[in-house]
Amino acid sequence: MQINITGHHLDITESIREAVNNKLGKMQQHFPNISSLNVILTVEKKQQIAEVRTHFLGQDFTAKASADDLYKAIGDMASKLTGLMQRKKEKVKSHSHQRPDQLEDSAEGEDLTENESEEAFS
Repeated sequence: MQINITGHHLDITESIREAVNNKLGKMQQHFPNISSLNVILTVEKKQQIAEVRTHFLGQDFTAKASADDLYKAIGDMASKLTGLMQRKKEKVKSHSHQRPDQLEDSAEGEDLTENESEEAFS
């Protein structure tokens, strides 16, 4: 997974790069379909803003967090992105199962064949 880090009004230091890689690097284990993450870190007056964009399961995701501390903003941003992607993954996973109404139809069909076989023996 490729993580692209961009800084607006901010120099990307090694410690910032390491913090972003630690927080977002774990996502590869949970979501192996991610090919890249684009992280934008911005400083505006006393506000530190962290934003990430990615593409996952046919949909674009954006998570944005702001805080007084850049490292807290990075952590909050990673948590938001994980939550968004987990919800999408669960939706896709739940739709792949057989619907309950289809199960009822197949169960009714089995009951009819049992009744027909009992009538044949009567």
